[in-house]
Amino acid sequence: MSENEGVGSPADVDVAIPCYQYGRFLRDCVTSVLSQGIRDVRVLIIDNASTDDSVEVAQQLAAEDGRVQVVAHRRNLGQHASFNEGIDWASAKYSMLLCADDLLAPGALTRAVSIMEQHPEIGFAYGRGAKLRPHHPMPFLDTALRDRPWQVIPGDELLELFCRDGVDHVPGPSAVVVRTRTQKLAGYYRPELPHTDDFEMWMRLARLGSAARTEAHQAILRLHSLSRKSLACTGAYTCEHAPAMPWHDEAAFDSFFAREGASLPDAARLHQLARRSLGERAYWSAVAHLCRGQLGTSQALLKFAFRRRPSTAILPPVSYLFRRQYALERINETIAETLRWSRAAAKPACAADG
Repeated sequence: MSENEGVGSPADVDVAIPCYQYGRFLRDCVTSVLSQGIRDVRVLIIDNASTDDSVEVAQQLAAEDGRVQVVAHRRNLGQHASFNEGIDWASAKYSMLLCADDLLAPGALTRAVSIMEQHPEIGFAYGRGAKLRPHHPMPFLDTALRDRPWQVIPGDELLELFCRDGVDHVPGPSAVVVRTRTQKLAGYYRPELPHTDDFEMWMRLARLGSAARTEAHQAILRLHSLSRKSLACTGAYTCEHAPAMPWHDEAAFDSFFAREGASLPDAARLHQLARRSLGERAYWSAVAHLCRGQLGTSQALLKFAFRRRPSTAILPPVSYLFRRQYALERINETIAETLRWSRAAAKPACAADG
């Protein structure tokens, strides 16, 4: 298809799937959308000049199901061009960006659309993301969580939560369904925020209305060697593929409060709160990286922490651990990650000893 194709009649939900070199994951991703049980759903696969079989897989999917459309770019325009093309294309009442290496959890679209239909003030709905690790079976999705009531969070409260914790609580675009009208008001993803473009977008959306959050898993996030999600979980990254660090999140806060957030009545207080929380978060992130043996990253994080929150040089910010959402779960994850790293690091030494 030509680059101008992909415009059709409005649908209930439009799902744009940016793709680059993910042909091996693409069929599962698209199938997870088409099997949601929503008749009026459209899928637009936006391929960004992949050199693998992504375009062939996409065209085969389009031939099999008329709800699937394909845009295949001849040159790589960058991920943000694909994100923003998806925003331009969307014409349904609801829409989302789904990463081509991820999957929607069963019933995710129905759940999100249902709560937003009940509450017109909601601009976006999100849930949790289950992690699918390489060579592991599909993660267990607790069906009991689907019956828990949604939490409707006023936009100003969500912004307060972001700033208080200094962290993005939304797993990523794959777990988010947006009211398309609100998304178009919020605007495009910003290329100058390569690591935290989505975080800044959630803040812009929160400024325009409420959000809805569910304990249910809305997406399955695939972890693999080139996935930012995987690198963030394991800490095994290079500068080229670094996950979001506190200074990246600070850039998102700075961008928001310099633009859309500047008109908020308490913008100065929120911005200062975010900077302080980022320093406290950096301190504990430094501790976690030190436990993994990543001394250089740990030192960089400590320097950032001391600049943003000088008191951390004397007294560990223990209160930060307990005020964060899912504090205990995050502490347990950090311990588990550290143990995995320790076992992996010990294997070569054991082999050498043998």
